[in-house]
Amino acid sequence: MAKSKLKVVQVLPALDGGGVERGTLEVAEALVHVGHESVVISAGGRMVPELESAGSRHVTWNLGKKSPFTLLQVPLVRRWLLQEQPDILHLRSRMPAWILWLAWRSLPVEKRPRLVTTVHGLYSVSGYSRIMCRGERVIAVSKTIEDYIFKHYPQTEKECVRLIYRGVDPADFPRGYEPARSWLSAWYKTYPQLQGKVVLTLPGRLTRLKGHHDFILLMDRLIQSGMDVYGLIVGGEDPKRQSYARELYVEVERLGMSQRIIFTGHRGDVRDIYAVSDVVLSLSTKQESFGRTVLEALSLGRPVVGYDHGGVGEILGELFPQGRVSIRDQAQLIEKVILVLGGDLKPKESHRFIKQSMLEQTLSLYAELGAEH
Repeated sequence: MAKSKLKVVQVLPALDGGGVERGTLEVAEALVHVGHESVVISAGGRMVPELESAGSRHVTWNLGKKSPFTLLQVPLVRRWLLQEQPDILHLRSRMPAWILWLAWRSLPVEKRPRLVTTVHGLYSVSGYSRIMCRGERVIAVSKTIEDYIFKHYPQTEKECVRLIYRGVDPADFPRGYEPARSWLSAWYKTYPQLQGKVVLTLPGRLTRLKGHHDFILLMDRLIQSGMDVYGLIVGGEDPKRQSYARELYVEVERLGMSQRIIFTGHRGDVRDIYAVSDVVLSLSTKQESFGRTVLEALSLGRPVVGYDHGGVGEILGELFPQGRVSIRDQAQLIEKVILVLGGDLKPKESHRFIKQSMLEQTLSLYAELGAEH
């Protein structure tokens, strides 16, 4: 018989920001909203107050450090599970998943909560990563991830895998959104050269796989062809990869584009930046599991041009096929950007990649398992 109130425990390394963390908070809030009990285990972080203010309980436990000493916490976790008696245990990251799985497996069968895992990324294929496919239900956040699971972990039972796309809230990224006058005033005061100009934007931290060199080359080719365009690289430096950031700055200087390509650093107002961009780019050279920035821009109605692979390719194929480019095909990239700039091409509205759909499917999965408990 299904329980009317479930206790659901989600586990991840920390709550300092990011897509996995945001999804965890969204699911936690949805659980509380419908009357379930929500608990999140992490090492803490700046998102904890937001989690708790929405009605969830946070348990501070550092289970994300890749160290043999972390395994010493398995008996403590086992005792905690026996004490708390959750109905659902949802594991979202590999190292914490190992700790919780080892503790879970040691419990008497009748004392075990139902086990859910989510494969959020295209992890290196290994025995260590296989833990994310050991849930009684395994959530894949995109078709790309589902294919990855079946290809690399064929022992995973297909009927246990559930494709639940991540999504954005159209209320947070409404079609036709226009920034406030105060924001526009501050923006153009900071970057007066952008006023009335064609702007191409590449969001993403300054890490090597995000395609910054391809973006710089694209800008150079467009300017050389006589186009009056400006580029924004929106994302902070990675403290561990500062040499790469310097490499990008030097390249832009060498090409004489210091006035044409702007490094904004980390920004908390990407929605407004998308809204004043003529085209948003996604040029990651490695497949991404989903592609949230692409979806955010498309939700606003902004055109996106990106490499047609992974989750980005899935989203573009569904919402804006005109923006798909074969990976690292510079000629096609230039052609698609010019096509988009020259035409009145609008993305389709999403009915698949929305937050509410993700939440309904996730809570339905919990209810299904709770009914079998």
